[in-house]
Amino acid sequence: MMHTTVGWHVELEFREDDQHTSAVALVRLPDGSEVRAHGNASRHHSDANQPRVGEEVAGARALNELAMRLLTKAHDEIDGASGRTSHPIHV
Repeated sequence: MMHTTVGWHVELEFREDDQHTSAVALVRLPDGSEVRAHGNASRHHSDANQPRVGEEVAGARALNELAMRLLTKAHDEIDGASGRTSHPIHV
């Protein structure tokens, strides 16, 4: 049996100001398709200004959305290949 090693590289980009951080997560798949997702974080005015924390929250939210989009893509591909509606894929 032959084993294939595949690697995915996920990119995260951030934009931030004093109160808000937004993140975009992108993964390019071996079939040439891309899946992209977004996440946001807001700093409460009474919180200390900690940009890294905003990046962690926004990044985690973007990665969570990316995971859900990948599950949906896989589910749609299973349905397309089988010609029927399959059970949802749960996390």
